[in-house]
Amino acid sequence: MDLTRAFDAITIEQLTAAGSTKWSRDPGTIGAWIAEMDFGTAPVVTEALHEHVRSAAFGYTPTSAKQDLSRAFAGFAERHYGWQIDPARVRPAPDVLAVLGAMIDHFTTGKVIVPTPAYMPFLTLPGVHDREVIQVPLVREGQRWVYDLDALAAAFDDGGELLVLCNPHNPVGRVLEREELLAIADVVESKGGRVFSDEIHAPLVFQGHTHVPYATLDERTAAHTITATSCSKGFNIPGLKCAQAILSNEADAARWAQRCGAVEDGASRPGIVANVTAYDHGEPWLEGVLVYLDRNRRALQELVSTRLPGVGYTPPEGTYLALLDLREAGLGQDPTDRLRSAGVSLTSGLACGEAGAGHARLTFATPLPILTEIVERIARVLP
Repeated sequence: MDLTRAFDAITIEQLTAAGSTKWSRDPGTIGAWIAEMDFGTAPVVTEALHEHVRSAAFGYTPTSAKQDLSRAFAGFAERHYGWQIDPARVRPAPDVLAVLGAMIDHFTTGKVIVPTPAYMPFLTLPGVHDREVIQVPLVREGQRWVYDLDALAAAFDDGGELLVLCNPHNPVGRVLEREELLAIADVVESKGGRVFSDEIHAPLVFQGHTHVPYATLDERTAAHTITATSCSKGFNIPGLKCAQAILSNEADAARWAQRCGAVEDGASRPGIVANVTAYDHGEPWLEGVLVYLDRNRRALQELVSTRLPGVGYTPPEGTYLALLDLREAGLGQDPTDRLRSAGVSLTSGLACGEAGAGHARLTFATPLPILTEIVERIARVLP
């Protein structure tokens, strides 16, 4: 499905008028901070939602709808990742963070280990649940961010119990390879740890890279992992509040059934309809989106190299997020204030942990003409 012409035609005025948080938080700026796309969603999803509204099916979610969600995700996971999961082990949730909160409360007692730079709530949510966070900075290996396995082991020794594994990784864009994941699993298993695997960006992996669900590596990872995912990123429907918790071992499934009914009830019925439709029928649109995003990530590389000298950018292997390295630009530890004054709203790298100082996260899931304007505005504030 060729979406280039339709996406290129979307304007700043249209996006501002739509009024999402991304475009309304900082009036007068281009919203490029929050992780959502500017492309709407798959028409088949929109049509399913219209039909749902016409039927006025706004009562409490029936068991049959939850079962349909489980079936739809299991089918998508097998087609895309070769993951054969019992649909009964796929449970609804409102979002990935609700699954993390449940895992903190009901499956662990120790500190939470967060590799950084990280998705911002991973650093703040554990505190809401009275848990301490241990930041473990990723390290650079050539052009790639990789895990520091010695630092990870030390974090477990310091009382860490739950590793928050984000793959594909927000905000650095890494798609971890099987060997990397196995090395991480060796550390987790040797320390008696658990893993929360956030795989919400798994549908957004570019050619040459392959998403490997962490729980599928071997019996060890299936036993110490709870996975969370959703259509909210790949199909751009975060406001519909529906995610999936995948329980890859019998003990966790039994405990979830005993303790996490309230989490399941938080998933919205329209969100379930949208997720089921996306998983079952949305793949042609998703393929078109990936082509467009691939074009944008490559265009951004050219734009940064020609218009933003001294700014670092490594095209991501997955996600639609770019972590710009502005440490040589003279904009300080948090460059986003200066960038906002130029009319661009980005996410502060500092909000992603200490390792993000001097960086800014940019969402490039926007029309290419707007992405070009973002770079031009950034260029105006560089020395």
